[in-house]
Amino acid sequence: MRVRYSRRGGALARRKAFALSLERTGFNMVELAQSYHELEKCRKDILYVIKPTEDDRNKRLHAIQEIVNSVHLVGYLGDAAVKPFGSFVSNLYAKSGDLDVSVELPNKYGFPTSKETKQDVLNELMMALQIEGVARDVNFIPTARVPVLQYVSNHFGISCDISIDNYPGQIKSKVLYWINTIDERFGDMVLLVKEWAKAQNINDPKNGTLNSYSLCLLVLFHFQTCKPAILPPMKEIYDVSITEGSGRFNENSLDQICVENIAKFRRQNIGQRNQSSLSHLLATFFEKFCHIGTYSSDHLISTYTGEMKRNLYWMARSYCLFVEDPFQRPENAARTVDMLELRRISRAFTRAKDMISSDRGSHRNELLSLLCTPEVGSKLGARATADRYTNPAMSPQQHRFTELMEYLTADLHRNRYDQRARGSTGSRPVRSGRQAAKPYQSQQLNCPQM
Repeated sequence: MRVRYSRRGGALARRKAFALSLERTGFNMVELAQSYHELEKCRKDILYVIKPTEDDRNKRLHAIQEIVNSVHLVGYLGDAAVKPFGSFVSNLYAKSGDLDVSVELPNKYGFPTSKETKQDVLNELMMALQIEGVARDVNFIPTARVPVLQYVSNHFGISCDISIDNYPGQIKSKVLYWINTIDERFGDMVLLVKEWAKAQNINDPKNGTLNSYSLCLLVLFHFQTCKPAILPPMKEIYDVSITEGSGRFNENSLDQICVENIAKFRRQNIGQRNQSSLSHLLATFFEKFCHIGTYSSDHLISTYTGEMKRNLYWMARSYCLFVEDPFQRPENAARTVDMLELRRISRAFTRAKDMISSDRGSHRNELLSLLCTPEVGSKLGARATADRYTNPAMSPQQHRFTELMEYLTADLHRNRYDQRARGSTGSRPVRSGRQAAKPYQSQQLNCPQM
């Protein structure tokens, strides 16, 4: 006899399953008997292809100098400073990664720069870059939360994102740089996870999936919840709460605080180093988060405390997934994720876990198809597979349409079952065609309570 669960009961069962996966993969980090021989070879090969060389670093430095030269063309920006941030500063960037740059305006009175001023400066800088023949594929987004100028360097082929007075970004990048010095596995893991997410088309915040920062925080959380922990809670390294209007910061002071706290963490954990291989950490990362879509409205992932917490923020209920920003609490680093894409994100984690833990995980071509983009896979001799999770030929809009149809179909079946369970004869339509679209609209704004 097949047992059916109510929607509420099913959600409870899924949350229990997620808690079990945390206990099994995160809080008891014991090496599995399974061999990761093929996975280990694949991850080494992938890292060899995507990790930047000294030449890649120099190209980024030259791209920064292009921006400096263009800034000087704008007369009143002569005293402005150009500073990189993001993955380049944190040393968490891949060869294909973007370059984030902040232009710091002269500000002797210390008042926050208005959004209108940032928009005007970026507009003039855009024209200077084009006059100099530096930029192609220019995309100016003045109405974004943080106004940004995006382009590709003509000479170096690097995608650049320029913002104004982005001090929060600089602080986050510098602290993550120090976190990255604690254990080299962290940086490699971030690169592998970002490459996997690109391969699965779930690293695209513009289309409702995860941004690179939230992926980095998920890896950080995984390393914090291992037994023994590889990394400490963020509050033990640099306890700060940054606001959008935060001004200049003392970089030397930040460095000193991080160095002292890292030394303290190492002293406290002498003889307790986690010996897990990177392949094991990757496998258990997928297992830990394969239920990521089942607890979204009730809990948040906190790297600030290094634990899963009850969701106490009043605005958090409007998000489908909450990954707390440890530097800007209670901001949500995964705020762009919508319900339809969260389902696909969860399936991507589940598929990765299932493949690695099954016989298919011993086949190189299967693993490469799972873990890296076709561009990287082709350099490693991978062949395209018919059952690839995401069809590279499909656009993000086509993926979202497919997800929408799957969601509406599943929702229709659930409601028909609910009608039968209440004694309905099923002779009357559960919903009209017009009403059937409502769940999708509401899911975009508010996640259903589990």
